[in-house]
Amino acid sequence: MSNSSSTVPRKHVVRLREALETTPNALRFGLKLITYPVQFAAFWLAVALPFLYLPLLYGGVQGEQAAVFGSLLALNAAALVVGHGHSRDRGEG
Repeated sequence: MSNSSSTVPRKHVVRLREALETTPNALRFGLKLITYPVQFAAFWLAVALPFLYLPLLYGGVQGEQAAVFGSLLALNAAALVVGHGHSRDRGEG
């Protein structure tokens, strides 16, 4: 009791420090595992959605079709924003 300033055993402090040092890498890897499929899907959705505009534009945008067209535009804009970084992830290890 004379020299001890902490009640936590030293081995637990060392384990905690090691866990904290490796956590950012683990979190970054876990984030990549989650974000890559989302960005991939959003990127290709942004590429494919404009093909759905063609039938709407060919037939004329009137009434309910205007709401569908506006929704497609909003969905395409969101997909562009989310999928924007997809090709940038390939070079990272």
